[in-house]
Amino acid sequence: MTPPRTFAHVDTWVFDLDNTLYPHHVNLWQQVDARIGEFVCNWLNVGPEEARAIQKDYYRRFGTTMRGMMTLHGVSADDYLAYVHKIDHSPLEPNPALGAAIAKLPGRKLILTNGSVDHVDAVLARLGFASHFDGVFDIIAAEFEPKPAQQTYQKFLSQHAVDPTRAAMFEDLARNLTVPHQLGMTTVLVVPDGTKEVVREDWELEGRDAAHVDHVTDDLAGFLAQLSPH
Repeated sequence: MTPPRTFAHVDTWVFDLDNTLYPHHVNLWQQVDARIGEFVCNWLNVGPEEARAIQKDYYRRFGTTMRGMMTLHGVSADDYLAYVHKIDHSPLEPNPALGAAIAKLPGRKLILTNGSVDHVDAVLARLGFASHFDGVFDIIAAEFEPKPAQQTYQKFLSQHAVDPTRAAMFEDLARNLTVPHQLGMTTVLVVPDGTKEVVREDWELEGRDAAHVDHVTDDLAGFLAQLSPH
């Protein structure tokens, strides 16, 4: 067994957004998920059950439902993103402990998300640490090709001049850490707090023991605080 990679050499910290920088049990993504279902219903003129099956099929096959809808049904990305991210962000509460832990990390902090910059801005404003990040690479910057596509990570690394062998990636989906690990990044899987109820697909919770996952945590603030120079 190869020992897990460490953090002493890391100078770029890369974070997913949804269910990573805020707790899974807030279930904010559940609102987006419901809006996606409504969009599929309306666009394809199908019932809720059929729309749900299509939504989840495209999510697994294309990385996002949006990519499937664009590829197979000619949906406009702008229309889709505007609709599905029209949600109530009020369940999110400021998280000063996580903000302080991120602020203390040595080097750059970036966000790599399959969401949009507008969604990132709304979430970070609620959490109270928008100023801690040096850049955002969103689904538009990725030219609508979502993680876990290899070219999306390559575009991100190129655009932000990131050396993957000196970077760490934090994600809530193990499959989105496969390519980062292959590229040399230290990988951290952020899992739900076991005491809270979360709304997830079974496959989304898989991969904790995968070889491409160096570390697993259910307390991101505590995990980062241990890494920061005091």
